[in-house]
Amino acid sequence: MENLKISTAQFENRSGDKAYNLSVIEDISRKAAQQGSNVVAFHECSITGYTFARHLSREQMLDLAEFIPDGPSITKLTEIAQAHDIAVLAGLFEKDEDDNLFKAYVCVDKNGLVAKYRKLHPFINPYLTPGDQYCVFDLYGWSCGILICYDNNVIENVRATRLLGANVIFMPHVTMCTPSTRPGAGFVDPKLWENRETDPTSLRLEFEGMKGRDWLMKWLPARAYDNGIYAVFSNPIGMDDDQLKNGCSMIIDPFGDILAECRTLGDDFVTATLTPEKLTQAGGHRYIKARRPELYRDIIGQAHQSEQKVVWLTE
Repeated sequence: MENLKISTAQFENRSGDKAYNLSVIEDISRKAAQQGSNVVAFHECSITGYTFARHLSREQMLDLAEFIPDGPSITKLTEIAQAHDIAVLAGLFEKDEDDNLFKAYVCVDKNGLVAKYRKLHPFINPYLTPGDQYCVFDLYGWSCGILICYDNNVIENVRATRLLGANVIFMPHVTMCTPSTRPGAGFVDPKLWENRETDPTSLRLEFEGMKGRDWLMKWLPARAYDNGIYAVFSNPIGMDDDQLKNGCSMIIDPFGDILAECRTLGDDFVTATLTPEKLTQAGGHRYIKARRPELYRDIIGQAHQSEQKVVWLTE
């Protein structure tokens, strides 16, 4: 494997406005390519918008969702990839021929669709069908995987994707700044976003504290460290429907160290160079080799009824 330059982006999407969101994706993709990036990754549902979907009927969801790879958004992403010679990863709602609905995330290069993944733990709309398989694919000689938002909180999903061969896991999110049972969690007042130019300090205190980045740092580096992988985290910034999000898009190496992170209060991207040497130098590589699955194969694989509760959504 050769070194790989990856960019991760944050931007303020508009609910249901695919044309606008794709225009931002194109602008950032062009700038990333100009800086030498091979790949650029965007957040969960970056094409369609996300949080507003909690209010949509089945019919409205079907109108919003697209076929993959034959829908117009994949066509546009392919045009972007061709124009700027860069692989693009972005998210949208998907429908199939039987009108099943999914939360999808795709990788597209100049030749078209490279990979498609369906979120295993969707919850934003009751008509979404959970995905039923992991996704591992080749990108410029690197083995890559995708896990969307909540999927990464179930640690078995990250380990399974790693065991299937992924050295890089793209982790698109729409997260942070929502109520939870954990201390310090909660919404961030949208007025702070409106006043970000005159009072960035108050906004940063909320974004970087326990409502936001401090919580993210409890677990995201551990996913990379424990599994010896590069984690490419993407998250929106600004208003997503009526909720304020804090960005923090970042790339973490197999040591659990942050290589690059978006710190601006607006649309932005950062770039990091992935080197193959770290994959075997990091402790996670040794821990995976030291596993003794005969001890816990039956424990981890025992029958279990999945139950998923999202506090801020049920409240």
